[in-house]
Amino acid sequence: MRYVARKLSSGREIESKVVTAATPVEFANLLKQRKIDFYMESAYPTYVINSVHGAGKLLLRRWKSGMAEYYSVIFTRRNSGIKHLGDLKGKSIVFEDPGSSSGYLMPKLFLQRRGLKLTENVRFDPNSAATDVGYIFAGSQDRLVETVLTQQAAAGAFSNDDFSALDDKKKSEVAQLAQTDRLPRHLVSVRSDLAPALVANLEKILLSMDDDVEGRKILQKTDGTTKFDMLPGGEAAMRRRLLESFYSPPAK
Repeated sequence: MRYVARKLSSGREIESKVVTAATPVEFANLLKQRKIDFYMESAYPTYVINSVHGAGKLLLRRWKSGMAEYYSVIFTRRNSGIKHLGDLKGKSIVFEDPGSSSGYLMPKLFLQRRGLKLTENVRFDPNSAATDVGYIFAGSQDRLVETVLTQQAAAGAFSNDDFSALDDKKKSEVAQLAQTDRLPRHLVSVRSDLAPALVANLEKILLSMDDDVEGRKILQKTDGTTKFDMLPGGEAAMRRRLLESFYSPPAK
């Protein structure tokens, strides 16, 4: 933030401040109150803040951990006998945590759109109602994998980079059932009423950070960010991608 403020200053001092929020709703309120000018978040919270609450507008894509895009992997034990998503009916799946895009929301919506009914369980149980897929949260990647391998759940879901990070032994013990569509790894948005000139200057500064020695060092310290780049297809196309990925019409 100090770097961005200094680049924006043009001879006058601009105060920089980092603000955190616990939920997308809190983020949206802070944007509407003009207490936040821009923010960085993963795909689902960004969709909620910008599209559901109308508080922000997409600006750039952030290559977090060196990744432009990612997806969720739904997996099971290799010898579980589960070969297709339909085989999960009457069984359970373990997700990472309720706030995770790749470890919960992306795979949950993916399964629902393929006709599976998901219900939350209060404890680990490999079985569920005969026609439902029960789910529970592990709280961490390690526990998620262990829950599947020890047969406390029939399947699990997390990001492709988490899957790639598994050691060879664990990789040999699991099998992929499905992959969700790809989404941006991280996004930058601005509040909806931020002055266009300021938005343009902010965009220019962030896009050029990887060309600057100081900027590259700051990016690397920020979750291994490689760079910021333009939204593929533009803001409208990206907004549409998020809508198609996360919008669920109200039940009738």
